[in-house]
Amino acid sequence: MPTNPYASFVGTREPREVVETTPLELHRLAGRIGARRMTSPRAPGKWSARDIVSHLADCEIAFGYRLRQVLAEDRHVIQPFDQDKWAAPYGSMDADAALQLFEALRNWNVALLKTVTPAQLQKKTVHPERGEMTFQTIVETMAGHDLNHLQQLEAIAAGA
Repeated sequence: MPTNPYASFVGTREPREVVETTPLELHRLAGRIGARRMTSPRAPGKWSARDIVSHLADCEIAFGYRLRQVLAEDRHVIQPFDQDKWAAPYGSMDADAALQLFEALRNWNVALLKTVTPAQLQKKTVHPERGEMTFQTIVETMAGHDLNHLQQLEAIAAGA
């Protein structure tokens, strides 16, 4: 598996810019989708908009922890998680609460990113499934992950 399976979503965009603007995009899309359609999946077996926003909130917890651990430890080993197991309670979660949590956590993580030096961006870590990566790779993964799910929300908003 590649170090960053989400790299193709980022393309030539600046990862930090994507990370900083995602909360605004999520609010925009949630408004287009509306409360009534927020819990309806696009297709059988697919996540609803509420599920996607809940997943993003959960991932922001994980990304924030990973960023801080990489900065605090030498060659930190990232702990993967099973997103499907984490998703089990999403059907009873509140999309607005998930969006608020995501935004608060993301703002805190963006504040951290603004303190990171060029040397810290190159600090190494290890992902058991993806191998060696840098702090910067985690930021790029965050951005690509955001863009992947924003595309899914765009499709829901468009009624596709």
